[in-house]
Amino acid sequence: MELLLFRAIIFPLFLLLISSSLVYTVAQDCGPKKISKTIVVDKSGNTEFTTIQEAIDSIEENNNQWVKVRINAGTYREKVQIPNTKPCIYLEGADTDSTIITYDDHQQTDTSATFSSFTDNIIVRCITFKNSYNLKNGEPGTLDKSREVVPALAARIYGDKSVILDCKFVGYQDTLWDVEGRHYYKDCTIEGAVDFIFGYSQSYFENCILNATSSGYVTAQGRNQKKESSGFVFKGGKVIGNGKTMLGRAYGPFSRVIFYETYLSSVVAPEGWSAWKSKKGSGTNFIEADCKGPGADTSGRVPWSKKLDSSKLEKYTREYFIDRDGWLSNIPISI
Repeated sequence: MELLLFRAIIFPLFLLLISSSLVYTVAQDCGPKKISKTIVVDKSGNTEFTTIQEAIDSIEENNNQWVKVRINAGTYREKVQIPNTKPCIYLEGADTDSTIITYDDHQQTDTSATFSSFTDNIIVRCITFKNSYNLKNGEPGTLDKSREVVPALAARIYGDKSVILDCKFVGYQDTLWDVEGRHYYKDCTIEGAVDFIFGYSQSYFENCILNATSSGYVTAQGRNQKKESSGFVFKGGKVIGNGKTMLGRAYGPFSRVIFYETYLSSVVAPEGWSAWKSKKGSGTNFIEADCKGPGADTSGRVPWSKKLDSSKLEKYTREYFIDRDGWLSNIPISI
């Protein structure tokens, strides 16, 4: 109860501090659509860098050309941070099964993340990010019942123009803090139980698997004013898992989450959504459109959620919602 009270007070205050009207400073592009330099990380010692953080630290500040950090297969037990002075970085692992970054820091949302990206213009691909603290023996999909469940982030993403592809985020409470900026996630797996995708960003999740490993809440999106552009859009993909989970609860009075053309398994609770602190959901914008599966039955949904046809969701397409200036066509990879 004390933890929930802390989160109820501190998170909305944080949102108010980072944005009163959510006007983002538009990030500059990173020069030509090509990689200017490649750095290789390998735990074996066969390359210059054996840790990912060492490789990031070697990149010059205020870099304006794409630098690729290729991470060879291995489990890297370290906390990794990309500071806001180092844009234009592309992290690429071998694949999510063999390239794993893991740590077990916990308690605080602003310090516990295994991976933190503060800068604009990043690409991350084929990496698993894990916070093992709440997990039994560190295994995905488990809960260590000998410990109190506390916030333990796998990742937090701040910067504008962030692209996350074919990645996996593993945790239990607060797995992915999607803090602010425009973010594009594609073909990712995100798993947890309590608010495992939360934050204040303007993000588009395409064909992602959301795995609720226990009863709880998939999303906790914070939007404090109606004119703010933030929100989470889930296009395609699946919501699967165990127990009964809500698609989201409102961390702000105008919380906005959209699922369309998504497979919703029976893990989705009939009521679907929770108003939490938003005065019975009156200002929220929780939408489902053309979803399928046993969890897509909206007959038991809360009355203030919305069901629409996807043809009416033009403003929630990828192009309109996060890419009206065409920034996704300026990155050095195909998506």
